[in-house]
Amino acid sequence: MSKFVKLVALAFVVLMVASPAYAQQAPTPEAPNPLIAFSGAFGAGLIIIGAGYGIGRIGSSAVESMARQPEAAGGIQTAMLIAAALIEGATFFALIVCMQG
Repeated sequence: MSKFVKLVALAFVVLMVASPAYAQQAPTPEAPNPLIAFSGAFGAGLIIIGAGYGIGRIGSSAVESMARQPEAAGGIQTAMLIAAALIEGATFFALIVCMQG
């Protein structure tokens, strides 16, 4: 079983253990349905897991490339930083969308 699948399964189990905390109030017009709040938190967690995985893959590939071809290290490092910044920008946008709902 891959590490990613194990990590997602662990996150799911932890969130299911914490779910009784969301079931303490009945939904009212003033307080939203707890499942709606849970869905935003679950989406934010998945976004962070995906961003961490993507930036980790970029970093590991860049270091491996620099080890194989040291003379190209400057260009590889620049491309790695640009790609990581783009991933973080998309991650922040997605987190804001999840937390607004």
